[in-house]
Amino acid sequence: MTTNTDINKQPLSFVEKVGYGLGDMASNFYLGFFGLFLLYYYTDIYGLAPAAVGTMLLISKLIDAFSDPLMGLIADRTSSKWGKYRPYLLWVAVPYGLLGYAIFYGPELSTTGKLIYAYVTYISVMLAFTAVNVPYSALLAVISPVATERTKATQFRFIFAAGGGLMVAAFATPLSTWLGGGDDLLGFRLTMALFAVLSVGMFWLTFFTTRERIVLADHSASVGDDFRGLVKNVSWIVLAIAGIILITGLVTRFASTAYYVKYYLADDGVPVLFGFFDRIAVVSSAGLIGQIVGALLTPALVARFEKHHLVMTMCWLHAVLLVACYIVPPAYFWTIALLNFLGITTFGVVITLLFTMYTDCAEYGEWTTGQRSSGLTVSASMFSLKFGSAVGGALPGFILAYVGFIANQSQSDDAIMGIRVMFNMVPAVLFFLGGCSMILYKIDQATITQMETDLDARRVAQM
Repeated sequence: MTTNTDINKQPLSFVEKVGYGLGDMASNFYLGFFGLFLLYYYTDIYGLAPAAVGTMLLISKLIDAFSDPLMGLIADRTSSKWGKYRPYLLWVAVPYGLLGYAIFYGPELSTTGKLIYAYVTYISVMLAFTAVNVPYSALLAVISPVATERTKATQFRFIFAAGGGLMVAAFATPLSTWLGGGDDLLGFRLTMALFAVLSVGMFWLTFFTTRERIVLADHSASVGDDFRGLVKNVSWIVLAIAGIILITGLVTRFASTAYYVKYYLADDGVPVLFGFFDRIAVVSSAGLIGQIVGALLTPALVARFEKHHLVMTMCWLHAVLLVACYIVPPAYFWTIALLNFLGITTFGVVITLLFTMYTDCAEYGEWTTGQRSSGLTVSASMFSLKFGSAVGGALPGFILAYVGFIANQSQSDDAIMGIRVMFNMVPAVLFFLGGCSMILYKIDQATITQMETDLDARRVAQM
């Protein structure tokens, strides 16, 4: 006799894996745009001081990060005909799209007015991001009871995430130039409007093509019980710390890209590839193609090695590649692009594994406590990622202010050195430390196999 449990353990369809992946493409139209261009937009186009922007990004992201666990608690306690997590993809997509456009609307205000506008719009869009992305991430934990199927879904997620980032990296600056017709502010505004429309449509496609196969009972544990179970999960704590460190390093590098290419590589905006792509687009795109390659390689690597050992090794290799990039002279542009490709290839493996490991932690929590808090586990993990993003997004602004950077002018030797350090050496140190943290991770493949067996037996007994 075939049971519902047996059906739910069947492989995910290609359509569902693509549908799930589109949700992170939608997210990365925003995160990729913000990571690559937001600091540059605020300083070089909207006319705000680097230190003021750095402070704004840090404060805004910290507020946003603390909203993640709250959203996880809300999602875990949601009950609807569509499940616990999928409804938010339908409900929040449109507000998310409108608020993203509002950031780059760029009204003409006083300097103080511009800064207030930046605070209000950025905090608002990131809260909307929390409301849609925490449930989206938690959906991974209930999309299949089989860890290997969740790894495949995660692979598609980060292939499409990199695809979204790649589209931003390759087309944002050319589109902005074309749509703006020489008006940078108008160009950014119209380009973001296009990405906003695409994001809303993709979140809706994710909603319509996915299912929640692990149907959880109404959540009966108290908030205190949920948090106590979480902090007892040593492997989750390790992932949270690693997430903060690694995302700080990655976002620091991404936020530095435009400055590194414009001022260190002396980019003049002339296309260097196919008569269309400038140097910023090439460097950024090379990295994001690398992330796709890394995500594609991940299942084959997981079949041979423990996940946390892979994360450790890839982080250390990434650090080595960053140091190599630091010493390459600016005349060797294509070598720099190649090193960026190889470095983000290793990160593609790392980020795919991290999100799979978060769902392993959610299962471990259910295995040890009897309560599955996927929303809280994933959202608390996203808190660590957003905290790292807050620090990584703000750090370049502070470094630029410290080394005497002045927008749209020739830079001093100190400013150029600061740009090189924030693009390469700061991330290198952080990736090395992130790799070291994996030494303490405890959930290996033998534990995962035992968890799946025991939890499957429990679910059958409860039917």
